Amino acid sequence: MILLESHSVIINDVLTDRFEKASRADIQFVDYDNVRFHLSTPESKTKLLLSMGIQCWPDLVKYGAREHLQKEYEGYLLPQEQTEPEYDVSLVVDLEQLPEGGEARSALISKLAHLKSTAMSSPFLSAFAEESSLQANYRDAGGAQQKDIAEQSETKGELKIVRYREEEAIYIQASNDRVTVVFSTVFKEETDKVFGRVFLQEFVDARKLNALQNAPQVRYSNREPPLEIRHLPGLHNGEDWGYVTFVLSPRHFANPSQAQQTINRIQLFRDYLHYHIKCSKAYMHSRMRYRVAEFLKILNRAKPEVAAEKKTASGRTFRTR
Repeated sequence: MILLESHSVIINDVLTDRFEKASRADIQFVDYDNVRFHLSTPESKTKLLLSMGIQCWPDLVKYGAREHLQKEYEGYLLPQEQTEPEYDVSLVVDLEQLPEGGEARSALISKLAHLKSTAMSSPFLSAFAEESSLQANYRDAGGAQQKDIAEQSETKGELKIVRYREEEAIYIQASNDRVTVVFSTVFKEETDKVFGRVFLQEFVDARKLNALQNAPQVRYSNREPPLEIRHLPGLHNGEDWGYVTFVLSPRHFANPSQAQQTINRIQLFRDYLHYHIKCSKAYMHSRMRYRVAEFLKILNRAKPEVAAEKKTASGRTFRTR
């Protein structure tokens, strides 16, 4: 199985070309999860405008997405009032003031191509910081107080909800020793349900291998939501819905680079799952077509024998096959 790229290939290719030679552009496209992008040069060919429209932007803003983008894209992010209409975020790149050196330009292209994943990382980073704070408070509690805390239920932080698709959402909650991430996903076709259960059960079983002991714990339920979110109103129950829970331990986000790698991979989980379901269906259809073609060849070779008439010495006729 392949891993999906966390960056936008189109943005990467267009910027690589425009950084070599400035030219006019007006490109609109849609990435995973119906995220809309617009690359254009509205003023001049040396001022490249990159805009993004994402469905869950109101949720991301609550968890500091605007501030996080301001920090990551300082000097490129436009103020909210100057954002391109019908989009949520706009960046402007002056092609006449690019950094010197190939490595610096490649790093800038990579950063801009990760615009979606950078915006989506804000609730995860907030949960990671909250886990560190809760863990510190837990360790600072000493003596009888710590004993009382240990006997009580684990300390939990705010439940963060990111509605990144029409009917699906990501639920993120920090506690004093972990960060729990729950994906809700809908299977709209009967075959998708079967493939989805097989794939998700493999995720659960794969961690039993010794080589994958450092991987996050995975739980899957396809009828009732997990306990972490069961109290929320309006959750869907039934065979069409699946809930996948990832339990991230501190080792998965111990440092900033490791945390960003974890975020880039886990936020693409839903796309990864449905992409491989479609690939499996396409492979099975191709095998079915191949078998039908082989059976047709066999039928074409099966020529019936033509009955022939023969005569005996006495003049009687009979047929042979």
